[in-house]
Order: sequence, then C-alpha cells, then structure tokens
Amino acid sequence: MDMAVIELSRLQFALTAMYHFLFVPLTLGLSFMLVIMESIYVITKRPIWRIITRFWGKLFGINFVLGVATGLTMEFEFGTNWAYYAHYVGDIFGAPLAIEGLMAFFLEATMVGVMFFGWDRLSRRQHLAVTFMVALGTNLSALWILIANGWMQNPVGATFNPETMRMEVTDFSAVLFNPVAQAKFVHTVSAGYVCAATFVMGVSAFYLLKGKWTNVARRSMMVAAAFGLASSLSVVVLGDESGYTLTDNQKMKLAAIEAMWETEPAPAAITLVGLPDVAARTTHFAVKVPYVMGLIGTRSLNGKIDGIEELVLRADGRIHSGLIAYDAVERLKVNRTDPAARAAFEAHKQDIGFAMLLKRYVADPRRADDKLILKAAWDTVPNVPVMFFLFRGMAALGFGFIALFGAAFWCASTCRFRRRWFLKLAVVAIPLPWLAIEAGWVLAEIGRQPWAVDGVLPTFLGASSLTVPQVWATIIGFTALYGGLAVIEVRLMLAQIRKGPIEHHDTDDQDATQPLDAGFAPLPAE
Repeated sequence: MDMAVIELSRLQFALTAMYHFLFVPLTLGLSFMLVIMESIYVITKRPIWRIITRFWGKLFGINFVLGVATGLTMEFEFGTNWAYYAHYVGDIFGAPLAIEGLMAFFLEATMVGVMFFGWDRLSRRQHLAVTFMVALGTNLSALWILIANGWMQNPVGATFNPETMRMEVTDFSAVLFNPVAQAKFVHTVSAGYVCAATFVMGVSAFYLLKGKWTNVARRSMMVAAAFGLASSLSVVVLGDESGYTLTDNQKMKLAAIEAMWETEPAPAAITLVGLPDVAARTTHFAVKVPYVMGLIGTRSLNGKIDGIEELVLRADGRIHSGLIAYDAVERLKVNRTDPAARAAFEAHKQDIGFAMLLKRYVADPRRADDKLILKAAWDTVPNVPVMFFLFRGMAALGFGFIALFGAAFWCASTCRFRRRWFLKLAVVAIPLPWLAIEAGWVLAEIGRQPWAVDGVLPTFLGASSLTVPQVWATIIGFTALYGGLAVIEVRLMLAQIRKGPIEHHDTDDQDATQPLDAGFAPLPAE
C-alpha cells in the first residue's frame, strides 16, 4: 500500500481527534460542575444558584454540540479510512462503540434537552436528577470510548482465528476491565474536570476584573477552586497509576518516554531534563533523580524497567516466533485439518502480529532475512524525542494546575478573590488545560506506534485502499468544516460570556434581586 496514503490517513484521524479533544474535556467537566451548582441550589433554595447553573449550562450546551459532531466523525472514519482495521478487529472494537451509542449517547442526548427546557416544568429535585443523568451519560460515553482505545493499547480478551482471519472476542469481561482502559478513563476524565474548572475560574476572574456580576463570579470561583484542586491532584495521582500500568503492558512506550536506551540497575532513575539523540542512542545532558522511576514504574526498589535496546531484541525474537505462526496460517489455508500446522499456530499465535511488521518491506514475511527482521524490530520504537518532551511538558502543566488551584484557595480565604494578579493569572491559564490534554493524547497515540493495535496489527496494514487525492480531499473538507464550526462555537461562547448571567424572573431573595452588575458589592451573610 502507498505509504503516503497511510501517513495522510493518520494525519486526518489525528486532526479529527484534535478537534474532538478541543470540545469533549470541557463537556465532561462542566457536566458535573453543573450537578454541584444545582445541588447547592436545591439544598439552599437560593435563586442565585439557579442563575449560576443556567449560565454555565448554556456554555455547556454550546460546547456539547461540537463534541457530538466531532465524535461521530471519528467513528465513521474507522470505516472510511481504516477499512481493514475495522474488518480485522471490528468484532472487539465495535462492541464498546455500539454500547456507548446505545447506553451513553442516547441517555445524554435525550436528557440534555430535558435539562435545558425543563426548568419551569420539573421540580427542583427532578431537574437535578436530569442534570445528573446528563453528567452520567457524558462520562459513560468517555468510559466506553476509552475501553475501546484501551484495548488498542493492551489487546486482552481476544485472539486471532485462522479460519476467519480476524481477531475475535474470547473474554469480554477482560476487555471491559482492562487495566490500561481503566487507568486511561480515570486519568482522562480528571483532566476534563481540570479543564472545566480552569475555564469557569478564568471566566469568573474576567468578570471580577471588569467588576461585573461579582456575586455570580465569586460563587462560581469557589466551586471551581474546590473542584479543580481535587481534580488536579487526582490527575497527577492517576497519571502515576497510568505509568505503573505501562510497566506491565507497554514497556516500549515507557522506555521511550524516559529515553531509556539501556536497562538500568534497579531502581531506575527518572530523567528530569535531557536531549535524546536517536542516532547515537543516548540522552545528552541528562539530569536524573535516583530511584524515582523505579518507584513509579514498579512500586518497588528492586523492580527492573527495561531499556529500548533490550526491548528491540525481544521484538526481534517475537518476529521470529511470529513467522512460525504466519507460516502455520498459510498452511492452514491449504489444509484446515493439518495437525502440525495447528499445533505450531497455537504455540506461536501471540506473536503473529510481529511477523506482519515485515510486510512493510516484503510481501511474504517468510522471505525476510535476519537483517530485515532486526530493522523491523527497531520499527517498534516510537518517536523518542517527541515522547520525551511531550511527557515533561504535560507533567509540568499538571503540577502547575495544583499550584493554581492551591493559590485559588489561598486567595478565597485571604482576599475573597480581590488580588488582581491572581485574577489575571486565572484568565491567562484558560487555554493551558487544552494544551496538556492534546499533549497527553499525542503521547498516548504516538507511543503506540507502529501499532494500530499493540502487538496485533501494524498501523500501515489497517488503512483503506484510497488514493492520495481522495485522502487530501477529505482532510481539506473536514478541516474547513470543523475549522468553521470551531470559529462559530468560540464566537457563540464569547457572546454568551459578554452577555453574562442575566435572568428575568421574580424572586424575593435579596441576593438574587440585587443588580448582578453591581461591581464589587459585598456578599450578604449566608
């Protein structure tokens, strides 16, 4: 297959995912922040919390529309641009996506309309239940999608069937409770919560700097500070758990993140900064902290973390083993009852995907010599410099969010959000969670290369039989469409923010009836 088509298909999917991750994290986080805000309204019965909930709900709704649109496009691309992938692993990969559509998306899409139009038709508790169902559906969508993606990272509960020439489910519970999927889910949703908390705090800080809607802004900032601090702490803790799962399931990804070319004596040190050199297979100017990587990766002082060169040699051995399984499959095509071929396949079937790496260089992998096999083994190493720097940038932002929300708590207790330097910092910080989330997604997906499904299907074999002009046409079309939609969404969000939390209804609550643009008016006792 033309490698240009494969690379362009990867680019298109990456761009679609990038658009998707611009909208989904805010939707995830805002959904549960709405539950918190509306719960306060139900408990206190203070109308100002209704105003707060409805205001952030409008911003949630605008963002929700684009999240749905980009997510649907990603799922269609598996059929249009990755047809062989869909055929080869669709028996496993399609099930979580179908369940996501039936269980989560329909729940979310149905309840979101009731949430927006049911304020005056439902009781307070009934409406809160609807808001909770929207949040639940939003997060269940993320769960099932990440179960599918987690299987791509760690393909458990499935095996290759030589009779159908496809991967098939053998244990769906293993797919469901895949440790990589579970770690990815909690880490990803926590990152979405940080994104929403930063957004709410930044917009509220903007209002306080302008002296507008200060009662709404201060209350929103208090919720964002508490929600954001808990979420940012969980992101770091759960990110550490994700690193631990890599030790058992994606050793090469972990070694590439650390630019660990050689296996270090236990416990391994973590490299804070350095300059990876792929040609020399070393990391220049490395500054290391002893023991830390061993503790993160093995939870012990005697566990070993394998280096890139050792893992390449293991891949070389697995390719040789996979060639035996590949030859057995070819013999079974001729005679399905061949007992020797069946026995050879059963003994080496776990490595058949490694033999397929050779198809990049030769039509029949069995014709490859040792030099070509070693070259294919080095293909299992992802882009080390990209992995190294992206991880450190993402980690730095993660610790920065803890400091930001910690400062928010300090500012809430000492100055009630009147420190202008902090308010300006909160506004500037609004885009940072998106940078961290995009970096995390790129890190996860580049770290899986050259595999579409780790150890099972190389990426270059999964693409559809398309031409370069066809792929370029869809890339340009999607980019123009979603670029235009992104501009519209941002303009709608900015227009709603400029309009502010304006409500028109009668109430006898003093706090809610005073003008919402009353500047830095003191908050009444509560």
